[in-house]
Order: sequence, then structure tokens, then C-alpha cells
Amino acid sequence: MTELPEPADLSAADLRASDADRERVAEQLRDALAEGRLDMTEFEERLDATYKARTYGELAPITRDLPGPGAPAPAPVPKVDMVKHPAAGGGSADPVAIDWDERVVGGEASSTWGFAFWGGFGRKGQWKIGRTFTAFTMWGGGEIDLREARFADRDVEIRLFTIMGGIQVVVPPDLQVSVRGIGIMGGFDDHATGEGTPGSPRVVIKGLALMGGIGVDRKMRRIERQRLREERRQDRLDRRDARRAAHWDRAEEHRLRHEERLERRLERRRDR
Repeated sequence: MTELPEPADLSAADLRASDADRERVAEQLRDALAEGRLDMTEFEERLDATYKARTYGELAPITRDLPGPGAPAPAPVPKVDMVKHPAAGGGSADPVAIDWDERVVGGEASSTWGFAFWGGFGRKGQWKIGRTFTAFTMWGGGEIDLREARFADRDVEIRLFTIMGGIQVVVPPDLQVSVRGIGIMGGFDDHATGEGTPGSPRVVIKGLALMGGIGVDRKMRRIERQRLREERRQDRLDRRDARRAAHWDRAEEHRLRHEERLERRLERRRDR
């Protein structure tokens, strides 16, 4: 006659799990779903296995690859304030708009000309442009960037001439610009003519490109690109939070259905 094993011979994995044990595992699964660790299909499969489990050994593999309830949560991503506040002094409501009262500083220009012959020149950053600026290139290139520049006057004329060379002018979207150049066997491209924001300087760009090229383009400043990146990142976070909320609602519905089935089973047992 075969003897039954003594209770001490049973391993922990063979012990019977209680309803409370199964509910603790189900709660861990719901947290994993809300955090995006499980998709809905995986969650439903594991939840079904949880409520069917009879021993600790059957419950253990269900959450083996998930952090426990006491695991430290990841540091929250700081929220970025995207609300536009009025600028000091009654300026633009856009927090990254150029304050032209600060940019038009008067005084002497830091540079009034640029020249390149078999080489190149550049004017960029927080340099100061005067009422006129003249540049010439021959078999070379130049770059004039006004996105962070200071202005000695509200009326600026930029005169550009190139022979078999090139000059690129970059202006911010806030600036009032008029382009009047001529290209001969070359190009004088204009992608910037247009009105600026109130109070912006008036910049006229004229000149000649002979067998060469001059281009004028509007480009965002670094702070504006950073703001757009933050807005896109915040939008992704908002969509992720919305998906998590939807997953949580579905998980809660799933839990309630399981509880209803459990209640019906208990009622049938009591009836018997």
C-alpha cells in the first residue's frame, strides 16, 4: 500500500493558492498593463491563467518577468509648461518671440562688410549689424545669419555681390524682409520676403549673383526648435497616458467579469 506524503514533504510550489493569492497576482498584472509592460493580449492570457491556477507553482511563472509590488517606480518625466505667458513690458504673448526693443540696441556695428576670395567668411551669433552691410565673394562663399544678431538701426540694407561663388543669408521668421537681387547665369533665390512681427527692423537685401548663387531663407532659432521638440514630446506623453488609461479601463472590466464568474461559481456551490 502506497503511503500518502507527509505535509512536510510538500514543496512550496505544490501548496494550494487562495483566492487572495490569485487576486494579488491579478492586481500586479493590471499594474503592468497600465505601465505598458504588457499589451492587452498578454494581459488577458496571463489573467486567465491566474484565475485557473490552483497552486503557487502555477502562479509563480505568470509574473516572473514583472517587477514586484515593492519595486521602485521610474522617476516621473517633468512636465513642461507650454502655456504662453505675456512678455514683460507688454510684448508678444509668445515666450520665444523676439523682443525687438532688446535687439535694436543702437551704437556702432561690430561688422560692416564681408569678403571671400578662394575662401569663406561668416557672420553669425550675437553680432551687431549696422545700417548697411556689404559682402563680396569670388570663388568662395559666405554666410550671414541674423537669427541672433543685434541691430544698430531699424532700417538695414544688405548689399551682396558674388562671382562664381555663393552667399547664404538666414533670417528669423519674426523679421521684416524684402529681397531685390539679380542673378546672371546664376541665381538670387528668395524664400524670405515677408512681414515680420510688430516692431521688427526692416531689412532690404539686394545685389548681384554672376555665375554664382545667393540665397535668402527664413529658419527657426534654436529656442524655437527646442520648443517644438518639447511640444512633440509632450504630445507623445499625452497619447501614451491616454492609451494607458484605456488599457486600465479594459483591465478593470476584465477583472469585474472574472469576479462575476467567481461569484456565480460560489453561488452554485452553495446551492448544491
